[in-house]
Amino acid sequence: MTQLTADQILFEKAKRHIPGGVNSPVRAFTGVGGTPVFVSRAKGAYIYDTQDHPYIDYVGSWGPMILGHAHDKVINAVKSAADDGLSFGTPTPFEITMADLICEILPHIELVRMVSSGTEATMSAIRLARGYTGRDKIVKFEGCYHGHSDSLLVKAGSGMLDIGEPTSKGVPADFAKHTLTLPYNDVDALKAAFENFGSELACVIVEPIAGNMNMIIPTQEFHTTLRHLCTQHGVVLIFDEVMTGFRVGLKGASEYFGITPDLTTFGKIIGAGLPVGAFGGKREIMSHIAPLGGVYQAGTLSGNPLAMRAGKAMFDELVKPNFYQELTQKTTKLVSGLQDCANKHGVAFTTCHVGGMFGLFFAKDLPKNFGDVASADVAKFNKFFHGMLSRGVHFAPSAFEASFMSAAHSDEDIEQTLLMADEVFATL
Repeated sequence: MTQLTADQILFEKAKRHIPGGVNSPVRAFTGVGGTPVFVSRAKGAYIYDTQDHPYIDYVGSWGPMILGHAHDKVINAVKSAADDGLSFGTPTPFEITMADLICEILPHIELVRMVSSGTEATMSAIRLARGYTGRDKIVKFEGCYHGHSDSLLVKAGSGMLDIGEPTSKGVPADFAKHTLTLPYNDVDALKAAFENFGSELACVIVEPIAGNMNMIIPTQEFHTTLRHLCTQHGVVLIFDEVMTGFRVGLKGASEYFGITPDLTTFGKIIGAGLPVGAFGGKREIMSHIAPLGGVYQAGTLSGNPLAMRAGKAMFDELVKPNFYQELTQKTTKLVSGLQDCANKHGVAFTTCHVGGMFGLFFAKDLPKNFGDVASADVAKFNKFFHGMLSRGVHFAPSAFEASFMSAAHSDEDIEQTLLMADEVFATL
């Protein structure tokens, strides 16, 4: 009888009282097969399983660990905050500090509301846009993920401009009918949607650089056209920077494309990985949120003191000179090296990256939308993933997720990764 590994034992144990054995679906390794790694601790560029085996980590808790895991200054800030209490449900000075910091870094954000997650941020931003415009319909894009609120778990209908259909059971069709789902990075689809529904749209929500269909950097024309159409039709443009915010650069994807959105959403990176989110933007729009206006949003944990103080400690590092230049150099070294390994062994493979965020595709050409990503060689990615994992390198367990570099990754870590990649590509 085959003896179970420590991870297999834990996974079976988890399944007894946790649906599917996990508290977030991608952790179940459904896309890549096999058993998830159960992590006991992390430090710097490494995570460690329950047997204390190290893995060079390029997931970084899905983005926020830009300084690396358990950064000393962040941990000390959390410990100090915990000594003062975990949650008060009242205003604290640290909320002001973080709000001022975000608005100083991103001047187009005039008012910002702290919440508890990226999902809550996007959900609230959409409600605010509807309340501000008095309209119901929204536009999202195929392959972009904005959390699991009902209005966003919608796919395109049978025609490009048809009524949307729920992608999850439990989402009423009546909710889906207000959501129009368009192909990402498609200027013609944008123009057609606004021509047909421009006067009915409350907002367009978009990942300015997609990170939930692996990583896709859209064209400048796509964003320029989108901004123009939203302005022309009085539609609120929401940049979902839950993944890209302070990750692809200090000023995020809005600076990368030179686009000023009306509202922006952020996730756990503003709390250095603790559960937190935020949405903010133009004062004219944000003034419609309670208690200033009639759009209701509330949360006991909003502006949690641990998250605020952890985030401040992280930002103290991010604003240092050359931080993002050095992070980009690390990312470039890794993805260029991976491309060289693939070319050496004749494997169809391509990459993209901005700042500390990167995408890996087993495809000849760089994908431009969800359909292209879905057409890439998922089986080959899965083999690559497990080959790297068995050699102590941890990438995202899905061909549809982006990966992340941290400031803690050393040249030696990257060189070790490339050494292991050369072995794996040789087997593909």
